[in-house]
Amino acid sequence: MPGSFIPCVGAVITDEQGRLLLIKRGHEPGAGLWSLPGGRIEPGETDAEALVREMREETGLEVEPGPLLGAVRRPAGNDDVIDIRDYAATVTGGTLIPGDDAADARWVSAADLGSLAITEGLVEALADWGVPVGERRAGTYRRNHGPLRKLACEQLGS
Repeated sequence: MPGSFIPCVGAVITDEQGRLLLIKRGHEPGAGLWSLPGGRIEPGETDAEALVREMREETGLEVEPGPLLGAVRRPAGNDDVIDIRDYAATVTGGTLIPGDDAADARWVSAADLGSLAITEGLVEALADWGVPVGERRAGTYRRNHGPLRKLACEQLGS
C-alpha cells in the first residue's frame, strides 16, 4: 500500500550581503548537517503560516513569505513521501538564534558552502531555482553527507 505525502515548507532567505540562511540539524535524522530552515505544515495551516511559524521556531526571525521558488519530493521511509515547497522570504524582525531542533543557525556565503556538511541535493536544487550557490559541485558534497533534503522537515513538531 502506498504511503502518504507529508507536506513541508522551507525558507530561502539571503541577507544584504547575499549570504544564505542555513540551520544545522540538532536531532536525527541528519544531526549535524546544514539545511534550509523549515518543517512540516500543521493541519489547518497554509504554507505561509507554516513558513512564518517554522522560521520563528528554528531561527528566532520573523519573516514575510514570498514566492514559491521550487519544490522537491524525497522519500521518508515507510513508503511515505515528503513534499517540500521552498519559498523565498524576507526577514522583518527578530534576532537570529537557533531554536527548536536547530543546533546552529547562520548566514553562509556561497564561498563558504564548500566547507559545510550540507544535506544532499540542496545545493543543486537552489542552483536550479536561481539561488547563487557559487562553484560548489555535486561530487564535493554528495560523497559523505547522507540523506536528502528531507531532513528539514522530518522532525515531528518542527
